[in-house]
Amino acid sequence: MKKTQIVNVPLTKELRCGLRAGDRVLISGAIYTARDMAHKRLVEAIKKERKLPFDLHNQIIYYTGPTPAKKGKIIGSCGPTTSLRMDKYTPMLLGAGLGGVIGKGQRSADVISALRKYKSVYFAAIGGAGALLSQKVKSKKFVAYKDLGCEAIYKLELKEFPVVVAVDAYGRSIYGRNFKYR
Repeated sequence: MKKTQIVNVPLTKELRCGLRAGDRVLISGAIYTARDMAHKRLVEAIKKERKLPFDLHNQIIYYTGPTPAKKGKIIGSCGPTTSLRMDKYTPMLLGAGLGGVIGKGQRSADVISALRKYKSVYFAAIGGAGALLSQKVKSKKFVAYKDLGCEAIYKLELKEFPVVVAVDAYGRSIYGRNFKYR
């Protein structure tokens, strides 16, 4: 069985190209949260050539809307949401320099094509384990779109956040019919 890899953000192109579909990865460093409405606003800003709330270059967006933190905690539950909902926005964000995304479930052919074109990576996190995943968050800072509530963009500092490479920079997918884990 292959050893789990530790990946530190920023997720450079060299790092991305070294990952393969099926690899188990522990992510450390700063990532950003964003769901549907935040994606829509980011894409609108790109189309209108406005400044984005953070530099997408070599960064990772996690498709999650954290629940409010209990007293003494950094964050509430922060499990992944269904990635397919972001598919209409993802290719443009990858084209603007985004290095990777974290979510759950399959992606469209357009997203897989964009991942291959921009040498980016789609990671899958464990669905239904938001409380467990929240233990890997070491800090949370508001970034943009406060009116979206829990779907606003936050910067999370992670320590060994567990994911699997679901689609690699070459378009190979763990959801493919003939995929075999190494």
